[in-house]
Amino acid sequence: MFNGCYTALMTPFKDDYEVDYEGLEKLVEFQIAGGLSGILAVGTTGESPTLNWEEHNEVIRVVAEKCKGRCQSIAGTGSNNTRETMESTEHAVRVGADAALLVDPYYNGPSSLEIRREYVAPVADKFPQIQIIPYVIPGRTGAQLLPEDLAILQNQFANVSTVKEATGNIENMKRTRECCGDDFTILSGDDDKTFTMMTDPAIKTKGVISVASNIAPKAVQDMTTLISQGNQAEAEKLRDALKPLFGIVTVKTQEETPYGAVSCRARNPLGTKTLMAILGMPVGICRRPLGKMTKNGVAVVLEAGRTVWKNNPEILKPVADFFGVDIEARLYDESLLAGLTYDEY
Repeated sequence: MFNGCYTALMTPFKDDYEVDYEGLEKLVEFQIAGGLSGILAVGTTGESPTLNWEEHNEVIRVVAEKCKGRCQSIAGTGSNNTRETMESTEHAVRVGADAALLVDPYYNGPSSLEIRREYVAPVADKFPQIQIIPYVIPGRTGAQLLPEDLAILQNQFANVSTVKEATGNIENMKRTRECCGDDFTILSGDDDKTFTMMTDPAIKTKGVISVASNIAPKAVQDMTTLISQGNQAEAEKLRDALKPLFGIVTVKTQEETPYGAVSCRARNPLGTKTLMAILGMPVGICRRPLGKMTKNGVAVVLEAGRTVWKNNPEILKPVADFFGVDIEARLYDESLLAGLTYDEY
């Protein structure tokens, strides 16, 4: 049921940190114009930890209604509280989402057995009319639904037939395919691993839930389509052209403090959202406690944008056309960086 590129959509905020619903609608229209397979509302990239449930559900409603009949919509309804997840999934069903994404419960750290029996299974059982997609990302959650438990769920529920795989562990991916069989859909949760996951015959991923496609939906969709068609050489060219955007999903820098050097990691969505703001897309700022990037971090982001524009301008041209912006001018306009960086560490 799921293949191709699904954008893990940014949630745009105004300067006062309120959700920018007008900006949200523009971002959805840009994605659909790129011809992608679908949109995920309020995943990690959509800053789900900082949205209250009223905002969370409203963003899901807007995205689901605008996607209807045009592309698939996935609602991020997971949490570390099964009762909350039930309520949000019920809302997603009501507004017409095609699937619900359930991130492994974070912080309270249930076992894989508990994730299966006390979290995914009750939701899948109560809402058979919607696809339930477990989202396995132990680096964020400190918990992990294992391939064996995923296979048990697949056998129990017809609406658990897909996983978002963001473990970064190739052996775990292979084990998932081994346990779940060829009819089960694996979607990449890491842009930089999508090509490998789709071309490895022991994994056979069908597509990606992507961060980079916030900026380049058509290019990421085209890459997945080319791989599915067996045109690996052309897909590899696109992968290489997109690499700078894949590389800013997380930005690591060394920063000087009065007490010596420290490493700083700007995690998703900060790097990509910063580049989007520089390019003139209506995303605004991240909501606290995410903040700004260091000057070194912004330099990495700018270099990625400039490299893509120099070597493969066709990837960013849809942004210019849709939002009516001058990409080159914006990439070299230092005044646009005001408010996007800390003056010092």
